[in-house]
Amino acid sequence: MGRPDRVSSVRDSAWPGNFGTLSLYRLQRTVIVFNHLESPAQAPRSLQQMRADVGGVYIVNALIGFIFAATGPVAVILSVGTGGGLSAAQLASWVFAVFFVNGVITLIMSRRYSTPLAFGWTIPGTVLVGPALQHLSFAEVIGAFYASSALVLALGLSGWVKRVMAALPMPIVMGMVAGVFLRFGLDIVRALNSDAAIALPMVAVFVLLSARPDWSGRMPPVIGALLVGAVAVAASGRLDAGALGSLALAQPVFTAPVWSPAAMLELVIPLVITVLVVQNGQGVAVLKNAGHEPPVNMIAMACGLGAAVSAAFGAVSTCLTGPTNGLLTSSGDRRRHYIGALIFGALAMAFGLVAPTFTGLMLAAPKEFIMVLAGLAMLRVLQGAFVASFGAGRFSLGALVSLLVTVADIGLFNIGAAFWGLVAGFAVSWWMERGDFQKP
Repeated sequence: MGRPDRVSSVRDSAWPGNFGTLSLYRLQRTVIVFNHLESPAQAPRSLQQMRADVGGVYIVNALIGFIFAATGPVAVILSVGTGGGLSAAQLASWVFAVFFVNGVITLIMSRRYSTPLAFGWTIPGTVLVGPALQHLSFAEVIGAFYASSALVLALGLSGWVKRVMAALPMPIVMGMVAGVFLRFGLDIVRALNSDAAIALPMVAVFVLLSARPDWSGRMPPVIGALLVGAVAVAASGRLDAGALGSLALAQPVFTAPVWSPAAMLELVIPLVITVLVVQNGQGVAVLKNAGHEPPVNMIAMACGLGAAVSAAFGAVSTCLTGPTNGLLTSSGDRRRHYIGALIFGALAMAFGLVAPTFTGLMLAAPKEFIMVLAGLAMLRVLQGAFVASFGAGRFSLGALVSLLVTVADIGLFNIGAAFWGLVAGFAVSWWMERGDFQKP
């Protein structure tokens, strides 16, 4: 008889005296199971190397990325939260978590991989929460946050993230996203009608700065709209003076989750899709376009862990942010881009600690200021969602049905329209566009 292989002999030797060997075998098996989790291509930079890599261009990129994250995207949170009846303390806790927790993850991941890996929160996921808060309690929504974080973490550990991203018809998903985002675009028009004195200058400056790349490069249009809007609000005398000059540190609010089947069905799958496909897919594409090789599965793991911690403080899921990473990699030496991510992470943590101050200022302004700022921040994203839905020609009917069902905002069985938009769009494409499921 031939000599048995080592693995077979170890597998058959589970008796006293061989526990050490058996443990080694199990460790080897564990390593094999998780070998899809990417290791850094090189050792992390030393402190001396990091100091040498610091440069003005990376500091400026980090500042612009931070200012972008702290303006329009925060306005989206405030718009969704106030519409859902959340208190100022709950909103401040939400803002604290998405900045402080994700700032920590940004520092850890960017330092470990020497790659710009800026993490934030899913803006599409935030928008999805808005309709859910109309018929679900905040505790039920937080239960869905926990469940989605566990699913994202499991997919990252399993290595199935790339398969999931490839299996879902992107036009149908983006049709749902466009349907949810459409409200923000319409809010700009509504604000122009209800309060032109504030809305019109903001829109005009946004359009002006967007007209030429060199102008928008010097002053991002959303930031220009924020500054002009702040001046208009101050000039109108409609800002609560009590919100000025007060500095308040974060006091995170813990909300115990409630496990609701309706919330799970309505939010978990759409949240996972927006994190892994819409947001992480965009972030990975931006980084690859800049010459980086982001660790896709480890990013998903970080998102799952970050989302679980953020959910404890009432915040939506963590994701790899596309716009911020795009700003961090917009200029400079590719090998030194990670410095901008480290600075961004530190700024995000600091901002999270004073979240109540900023949210108080924003909430003290007229609602049209938030409506326009959030709408302008989402305008390009809304445009991208429509292009992704109908630009490729495949799954176009399913994408249209997904859009229409989502915009109608009619829930069934206490489950919101976003979920049914995905179901209806997929069903219509499977029945009427079956050829599109074949690989091109």
